[in-house]
Amino acid sequence: MLLNEDLSKRTLLNAGSLDWVPSPTQGVDRRMLFRLGAEKARATSIVRYAPGSLFPRHAHSGGEEFLVLDGVFQDETGDLPVGTYVRNPPGSSHAPGSADGCTIFVRLWQFAADDRERVVCRPGEGQVLPHRSGVTASRLLFEGFGEKVVLEDWEADTHQVLVNPDGLELLVLSGCFTEGGDELTRWSWLRLPAGMPFEARIGTQGARVWFKSAPLLHPDVCAFDATP
Repeated sequence: MLLNEDLSKRTLLNAGSLDWVPSPTQGVDRRMLFRLGAEKARATSIVRYAPGSLFPRHAHSGGEEFLVLDGVFQDETGDLPVGTYVRNPPGSSHAPGSADGCTIFVRLWQFAADDRERVVCRPGEGQVLPHRSGVTASRLLFEGFGEKVVLEDWEADTHQVLVNPDGLELLVLSGCFTEGGDELTRWSWLRLPAGMPFEARIGTQGARVWFKSAPLLHPDVCAFDATP
């Protein structure tokens, strides 16, 4: 399966308006944003766990990165509430689920091959970054392997510019803004190739955004047949 596979183009989807697609596990559904492959794939998705659902134990040979969008995600490490950012590196495994239901934004098979650090950044954690004009809060969730992952709150009626030397991927968590002539609302997903400018006019309610500055695909990304 190929979905938004051309990384040289600006890609924008409103994930909140996409159809849910059932996964092989009952009670777990997906809204697919990017995909190269079948069930085993480089993929970016919004994933919804119904209350009481449990995914069978599985390994992440290519790594898993996710942000809890609502509810409480659970696995053997404990409860991960909304706002938690997690990186499960290549070679890790778990049996995830949710007693009361949850939704996550997840990226699979997009780790650098030698990335072996597990990261759990709970709400309010992360390095506080200096505020730019119109930014009321900025936290660095992860930096390494050519990636910089940030959570920011943007003030209403401001103009925001993000530098983009390597590539940019962004998810709107709340609020809205316009960029490139398009309106981005909750769960809008934007991907820009390196060098493409990002300039946004923030709406009257402000906006909270998760974004990653990094190559859209690592030059040494985990191969499907790699053995961690």
